[in-house]
Amino acid sequence: MLQLRALDTLGGGNRDWLNARHHFAGEAQGNPAHTRLGNLVVWNDDEIAPHSGFPMHGHHDMEIVTYVHEGVLQHEDSSGGRGEIAARNVQVITAGRGIRHSECNDTDTRLRIFQIWLLPRRPGLDPRWATKPFDDTQRLGSLMPIASGFPEDQDALRIEADARVLGATVEAGQRIEYPLASSRYGYLVPTRGRVMVNDQEVGERDGIAIAGEPGIVITAIDPTEFILVDTA
Repeated sequence: MLQLRALDTLGGGNRDWLNARHHFAGEAQGNPAHTRLGNLVVWNDDEIAPHSGFPMHGHHDMEIVTYVHEGVLQHEDSSGGRGEIAARNVQVITAGRGIRHSECNDTDTRLRIFQIWLLPRRPGLDPRWATKPFDDTQRLGSLMPIASGFPEDQDALRIEADARVLGATVEAGQRIEYPLASSRYGYLVPTRGRVMVNDQEVGERDGIAIAGEPGIVITAIDPTEFILVDTA
């Protein structure tokens, strides 16, 4: 099953400081056809205006992966974590038994992020925050794990979920095969450009839900960057 979730069909809304698109129906205004995929429950595409952002607020028992695809994100949390995450880099939060954090854009230019929420393997974990820069050359023409719940992905940021978050940058015409097990779910969003996923075209910031497929072939129509989640 491949379900295209085109950008113009997503829930969300535009406030003065936040233009948000929700790939999953997490609120009453969401698209009811856009249900969760296993452990993957939220994928928000947020554009945050200069000198604004989310003030301090709380989460618990959730693994939160934030991918910055334009601008710089300023983070601060109640576990002592603090940092700046630049474009094409990642941060992870294990909310566990409870964490409070703020996410802000203190620059003069817009900030664009994907925020991805995954259910943890178990509740009540110690809260934790981490971030890491990733070398762009490592994901040229191939999928690279950038956050993972599997110990074999040693270079990825650790999350406490049965999931991988992967990134790739591909030139037009390049193909990547990914052996997604038919018992697992996938969700893919291009940050820029267009791809074919098997026989379905996926445009910039569209999403595609993948279930019950023996694997996927991703072919770049344009020079493209995309993020893929593989989850139970």
